[in-house]
Amino acid sequence: MIDEDLGLSGSGTALRSGFARMTSEVALGHAGIVLGLEVSRLARNNADWYRLLDLCAVTDTLIGDADGLYHPASFNDRLVLGLKGTMSEAELHTLRTRLDGGIRNKAARGELRRGLPAGFVYGDQDGEVLLHPDESVRGAVRSVFERFAELGSVRRVWLWFCSEGLQFPSQYNNRAEIQWGKPTYTAICNMLNSPVYAGAYAYGKSRHERVLDEHGRIKRRVRSLPRSEWAVLIREHHEGYIDWATYEANQARIGANIRPRPHQAGGAVREGKALLQGIATCGHCGRRLRTHYRGRNTTPGYHCAGRNIVNGRGVYCLNVGGIQIDEAVTTAVIDALTPAACEATLRAAQQLESDHDAALAQWRLAVERARYEADRAERRYQAVEPENRLVARGLEAEWEKRLRELEQVQSELNRREQARPRELSLKERHSIQALGADLMRVWDAATTTDRDRKELLRSLLEEVIIAVERAAFRAHLTLRWKGGTITELEVCLPRSNPAHNRTDEDTVALVRRLAAHYPDAIIAGILNRQDRTTGTGKRFTANDVGNLRRHRNIARFESPTQAPQGELVSIAKAATILGVAPSTLHRWLAEGIVAGEQLTPGAPWQIRITDELRAFLVEDAPPGYVPMIEATRLLGVTRQTVLQRIRRGELEAVHVIRGRRKGLRIKVVHTSPDLFTQSS
Repeated sequence: MIDEDLGLSGSGTALRSGFARMTSEVALGHAGIVLGLEVSRLARNNADWYRLLDLCAVTDTLIGDADGLYHPASFNDRLVLGLKGTMSEAELHTLRTRLDGGIRNKAARGELRRGLPAGFVYGDQDGEVLLHPDESVRGAVRSVFERFAELGSVRRVWLWFCSEGLQFPSQYNNRAEIQWGKPTYTAICNMLNSPVYAGAYAYGKSRHERVLDEHGRIKRRVRSLPRSEWAVLIREHHEGYIDWATYEANQARIGANIRPRPHQAGGAVREGKALLQGIATCGHCGRRLRTHYRGRNTTPGYHCAGRNIVNGRGVYCLNVGGIQIDEAVTTAVIDALTPAACEATLRAAQQLESDHDAALAQWRLAVERARYEADRAERRYQAVEPENRLVARGLEAEWEKRLRELEQVQSELNRREQARPRELSLKERHSIQALGADLMRVWDAATTTDRDRKELLRSLLEEVIIAVERAAFRAHLTLRWKGGTITELEVCLPRSNPAHNRTDEDTVALVRRLAAHYPDAIIAGILNRQDRTTGTGKRFTANDVGNLRRHRNIARFESPTQAPQGELVSIAKAATILGVAPSTLHRWLAEGIVAGEQLTPGAPWQIRITDELRAFLVEDAPPGYVPMIEATRLLGVTRQTVLQRIRRGELEAVHVIRGRRKGLRIKVVHTSPDLFTQSS
């Protein structure tokens, strides 16, 4: 009796362990007949069905059902079984086609009920979708779209919810209650990408596919489809939180933040000082310019990803500093904003108040929700019989929990109401209007971040095309505004003086000596420790050393192919050869126990591996060698004096590198004690 496959489809897509066990029993010859209510139900696909027939024919196994007995080895019986298997597979196809057709027809009318996201519920009529009756749920959903219209980034909307400490609604199916919890980036992103919130009904946004994994097993996966391949899309199907035009604008804004297309402006606003990040394009090839920073990330610049071959080397199509260009664009934007500056400043203050009011509204709704939960817990506790303490204790604990949550939410609301920005007085409005007349002062204020400046530029400028004329030390800027207006600017670039940007000859000579022994990164560290600077007065980097070498035709360092024997090696390599820690070698160098060499002051130390040095390290101390503390007691001197005698060769010493008591062992010649060393 095989019943493991109850509830599983016989189409071959499911892993049926019972059918596999039955097939194995037939193949082993352990079964004489396979009985079933209807043999066509054994397998709904011809691949499994004919494999079973072949095995039954080989092992002389019969197949029987309510209609009769069949021998797969007989031609007539095999023909009848084959027809039954084909009809069974065709029947399954017909059933699936009819069911899918009914589902698609109902979806085409917008009446197919599927899972709704948080903020919607189904009505009584077919296909009727209504807004959620809970005011707090509707307020949270509207806050997501309002904040995205203001901030323009999914991540910043998520950070706003987290900073305000607001709860976020979620619903996993239509019958479940709304669950409130901490907002997640994925939940907010799904809400902004869902067309349901724009009043549209969508069906067929994904497709199920069957693939083979690395073990040859069939698995299903879901692939999202572009909007042009959706099976059903009905606009204005129900009331939404935004309209369709706003939804498409949001999708375009999210797409620009995530994946800007080649040769087009875009990308999310970053924290760097390059103000034209994402909107600057090359005036020579049309590529989007990338940003870079020189020095200690203080001097912005722009370069084109395209490269041209000049004298056998790849050279950027455009590479220019960004200080003069950003200043010119800023001046043009400030001049364009000056007429509307006063109104913009007042609207900014009002926006700050409205943002705080939106958060307060959510907290007030949270207080109402917590009060309702506390009242419901109280009613449940009052309804139970007092003698039934088994139930009363649990309801009492639940009531106390709801009361604590209500107290926490109420205290948080009171704190936020006290921190609410007060309304501006008439005098303060006049002050803001006076400040709005000088936008440059606001632009240069310490409270204005680089992100704020970039957001302002993006709200006005569509693209800034930069074309550099290096021979004339001039850059031509083309500003394309949002409305389509074109403004052209000429910016003078600074002229470099090669006479003042030359590296000292002493530094060049030192680099020439060090290049035969060290790579560029180590040479840069040596030069910086000696307080040497480049021709422009900056600290050396590995790239600066490499450029200096190539300009002065200095060969680069090449590490030897074989390990040096009897030659100088680095501290790290000497520690590996001798089996000690690098810190131990550094301590021996400081104490003078081991001799080291430096090519120049500030260069890394090197140790020469000799037989004498190898003999200094032993696993067991020879007889007559005592630890340092006993040597100081026997000799009657300090530890520093013992080390000085070891350096001068007056005392023999070894270093034990194994065991629990590792360290120096000194050979002390015992002498007869005198009058003063004898103990009483």
